Amino acid sequence: MKKFEFLEDGEFSPQKYSKMVKTYQENNNPTGWFDDIYKSANGDYKKVFWADLEPSPYLVSWLKKNLINKENKTACVIGCGVGDDAEALASFGFSVTAFDISKTAIDLCKKRYPNSKVTYVVADLFDYPKNWSESFDVVYECNTIQVLPDVYRIKARVAMSSLLCKNGYILVSCRSRNENEKQDAVPLPLTKKEINQFVQSDGLKEISFLQYDDNQVPSVPHFFGIYQK
Repeated sequence: MKKFEFLEDGEFSPQKYSKMVKTYQENNNPTGWFDDIYKSANGDYKKVFWADLEPSPYLVSWLKKNLINKENKTACVIGCGVGDDAEALASFGFSVTAFDISKTAIDLCKKRYPNSKVTYVVADLFDYPKNWSESFDVVYECNTIQVLPDVYRIKARVAMSSLLCKNGYILVSCRSRNENEKQDAVPLPLTKKEINQFVQSDGLKEISFLQYDDNQVPSVPHFFGIYQK
């Protein structure tokens, strides 16, 4: 497969990105392209096209309002990218495990935060270490499900929920869409019916749910849901 197919003259091309992702999906390798994204940055975390380079304001707002008074409180960041959200959780006193399937992403995190308290590891959501099961007080998921196809979206959601300890919270941030629209989009935003499966299928309790449009031009609709085991 051609390297960095999502780039055109060194710049991000949404069309080439979409084509690349679909090619991997059609070859039943839905996560095989992630490392290409990070390799294309050539060692500079600032050049990862989807990195905001700051923690989610919705995550930070929740952390400020919901202090978890527990010794040795733990958090997990799924698909941690270049580390902003993981570092935010660590700053609130959590022992944080942040993982990504991309080794290059983890290398970028370690280079960016050489003295970090976060444990950055290469891991696969579909085959994570057994001792992670039901181990985390807070799990943060941002934009992972939406880049997966079909049954992998269900598997991802179930795996995410399985990381929660008793009374643990999962915070889910993603693009959103109405039912029966944008069905061929890459990434494929979540519908309300789909994100509701954290409750209806996984047995979690919805604590809060926000629908909002971001600041892009044109704006992109999003969901930010908080669920508790």
